[in-house]
Amino acid sequence: MTEKAKTAVAVKEGGNAGRGGSKKRKLRAWYRNWQLYLLALPALAVIAVFCYAPMYGIIIAFKDYNVIQGIGGSPWADPLYKHFVNFVTDPYFWDMLWNTLRLSLCSLLVFPLPIIFALLLNEIRVKSLRTTVQIISYAPYFISLVVAVSMCFTFLEYTQDRIGIINRIIRAFGMEPVKFMESAAWFPWIYVLSGMWQGLGWWSITYVAALTAIDPTLYEAAEIDGASRLRKIWHINIPGLLPIVSITLIMNLGNMLNVGFEKVLLMQTDLNYQSSNIISTYVYEKTLGSVIKQYSYGTAIGLFNNVINLVLLLGANFITKKLGGETII
Repeated sequence: MTEKAKTAVAVKEGGNAGRGGSKKRKLRAWYRNWQLYLLALPALAVIAVFCYAPMYGIIIAFKDYNVIQGIGGSPWADPLYKHFVNFVTDPYFWDMLWNTLRLSLCSLLVFPLPIIFALLLNEIRVKSLRTTVQIISYAPYFISLVVAVSMCFTFLEYTQDRIGIINRIIRAFGMEPVKFMESAAWFPWIYVLSGMWQGLGWWSITYVAALTAIDPTLYEAAEIDGASRLRKIWHINIPGLLPIVSITLIMNLGNMLNVGFEKVLLMQTDLNYQSSNIISTYVYEKTLGSVIKQYSYGTAIGLFNNVINLVLLLGANFITKKLGGETII
């Protein structure tokens, strides 16, 4: 056997030995940490039962589902993509899609506010004051959604008998009161700003936690160099937040079409229906809110939504990776 052949055989045997050793190391690691894996089993079981097992119902989107016949016994749609075609050709499709995207885009416009709030909160040096501000900002998050929407109607009310506090302030400045909750133009901003009021403090928690994890020696070095507080924020705090901001932004982009229907449905009126008719409320109307339950149609719309969201998520993740940012995949 030539020297070259002997080298090739040795390399191959070494690779096989390395793979075998790697498997043994993995098995030893599993054995060493078996208690941790045992603790994780209940959570994995919950995910499997409530997240993955129900995915079997996706096939309803390709069937003419009948409650009596069940998922397995219901006939297949003819053609299979019939419900998807019906949705895309629906007269309200483009309006619903635009309304959904508009709410998501408006939400993205206020995305930096929790980050700014966390940066400002981090600059409060008096611990008792910082704690008080945090508690006050977290409190609205624990208000029931129904109560929060009722507060919006009360504050923005304008009728012959009653005028809300916002319209009282507007009238005090000599301007004409506005029927906010009956305006299609105002609906997206009321939805987004009320959500920001309710969730600003809660959403800032992850950013505050990320700021506390920054190495204190960086601040000490900046002080020695004579950096101002603004310079510290720009060169230390913001770079320290970028990984979590990147991941959060990717997740938000991956949920562009998943606007929750509960709040929109509660805020919806006949006069703002033009702006508040979104995909999720349309699914609710077709599946649970109507006499004839169109389960197959609703499932097809939900699957359409999720596929679009998956494409947006992967696209945002790919672009972020190319730019050198933190990614989820």
